[in-house]
Order: sequence, then C-alpha cells, then structure tokens
Amino acid sequence: MALAGILTDAEITAGLQCCQAPDSFNYKTFFAKSGLRDKPRDLWREVFAVLDQNKSGFIEEDELRNFLQNFSLSARRLTDEETKNFLAAGDIDGDGKLGMEEFTALLNP
Repeated sequence: MALAGILTDAEITAGLQCCQAPDSFNYKTFFAKSGLRDKPRDLWREVFAVLDQNKSGFIEEDELRNFLQNFSLSARRLTDEETKNFLAAGDIDGDGKLGMEEFTALLNP
C-alpha cells in the first residue's frame, strides 16, 4: 500500500479497528487512532496524493468512499452515509469534493 510508508502497520491497524462495523467511521477518531493527525504536514500532502486517485487535485465522493481501502485492501468501503458525512465535514466551499486545504483542515486538531 502506498500509505504503508507513511504509517506503520500498527498505526494502520489501530485506525481500522475503530471503524470495522458499517456506519462506525468517524474521521476524527480514525485520524487520532492511526496517528495520522500527529504526522508532519508534508506527509498529509502525500496522503492526499494517494487518496486523489485520478490526480484531479481533489478527493471526490467516489474516492472518499474507498478511503479505508487505501490503508488496507481488506478494509471495507465507507457506507453512503459515512461518505456523505465525511465529505460534508470537510467540504468548506460546497463544491462536492475536498481540495488539499480542506483535507488538511480535517486533520488539523
């Protein structure tokens, strides 16, 4: 996984354990448990680049739905409700996608 170089296996496991059940995903909890929130900001940009699978400069809803699978291929997809809530939490300008600044704002404690 591309994110394995940013987070350790233990950090990834800790993040994923808190959201195994459908509709249990909370981005704040995931970022805290995985340690991603505590990583240097330049690593946040690397994470954004991995999540932006089509390299559009934005994380769109379909890419966000696969958020957990970027950390582990065996992880589940986010439910429609989780995806919409995650997007709504970060979509400051209301354009239906997350830009780099919006994504880093979600990570900022």
